[in-house]
Amino acid sequence: MQTVSQLLEAKPTNTVHTIGQGRTVIEAAERMNLYRIGALIVTDTLGHIAGIITERDILTRVITERLDPAETLVHDIMTRDLITCSPNTPLEHAREIMTKRKIRHIPITNPGDSTTLHGLISIGDLNAAANQDLTIEVLSLREYITHG
Repeated sequence: MQTVSQLLEAKPTNTVHTIGQGRTVIEAAERMNLYRIGALIVTDTLGHIAGIITERDILTRVITERLDPAETLVHDIMTRDLITCSPNTPLEHAREIMTKRKIRHIPITNPGDSTTLHGLISIGDLNAAANQDLTIEVLSLREYITHG
């Protein structure tokens, strides 16, 4: 796998879960728990991407601040300045972005158009893809060694 679009195509499901910015943090946490995911794309009233809310946002901006998650709105704690990449982004570049910016999720959008959402990738997706590539390489090398 070489690009983000190839990774998205290979994912068993490419469903991106969202939540409205006027919802509560407890609703966001319940949705993340239900789908066993670590992030939700936050949408505005028109359905456009307004930000992202992650487990880390909840931990650092709600729990450690001792805010009530049933009263705190997603809008108040979400990450607004999204770091995105395009479907044509090489996987290694996406990994570099995540490493340098210390993030675990990247929304995939068109360049210059953050309203069209193609998907969402996580560091776990990148690790799984790298593992798959390494497994194929190991099997090929074993075949070459044993059968010449």
